[in-house]
Amino acid sequence: MSQWLAMLAIVAIGAVLPLQGLVNARLAGALHGPVMAAFVSFLVGSVVLGCWLLASRTPWGAAPDARFPAWIWLGGVLGAVYVAVFTLLIPRVGAAAAICLAVLGQVVASLALDHFGVLQAQRPADWTRIAGATLVLLGVLLVAAPWRTPSPPL
Repeated sequence: MSQWLAMLAIVAIGAVLPLQGLVNARLAGALHGPVMAAFVSFLVGSVVLGCWLLASRTPWGAAPDARFPAWIWLGGVLGAVYVAVFTLLIPRVGAAAAICLAVLGQVVASLALDHFGVLQAQRPADWTRIAGATLVLLGVLLVAAPWRTPSPPL
C-alpha cells in the first residue's frame, strides 16, 4: 500500500469517528448511560473482529502468558475509557468540537511519546512539529469556540 493510499485510508476511517460518537451517544440515551453504550459497542465490535479473523484465516499466534508484560493489556482499557468518555461528552460539546479536542490531545500526546521514544524509535519534537501542533490548537479554538453560547441540545 502506498503512503498516499495509507494516509487516505486513515482520513476515511477518521471521518467515521464523529458518526460513531453520535451513534454511541444515542445508544447511551436508549440504554443506561455511556458505559453501557460503550460496552455494547465493544461487544458488537468484538463480534465483527472475530468474524474478520475467521474469514481472513488469521493464525492465533502465541497464547497470552506470563511473558507478556502487564501493561500490554492497556490498549483495551484505554480504548474502553476513550469510547465511554467520548460517548458521554459528545452531546455536550458537539461532534466537531469533540473530534477536534480529541485530535489535539492525540497530537500533543503523540509529540511527547515520539520525542521520548516511548514504545518506539525516538523522533524529536522539532520546531516544525511544534508549529504544526500549534496550528492544530488554533483550529480547535476556531471550531470549538468555547466563548460562544452553546446551542440547545436536541
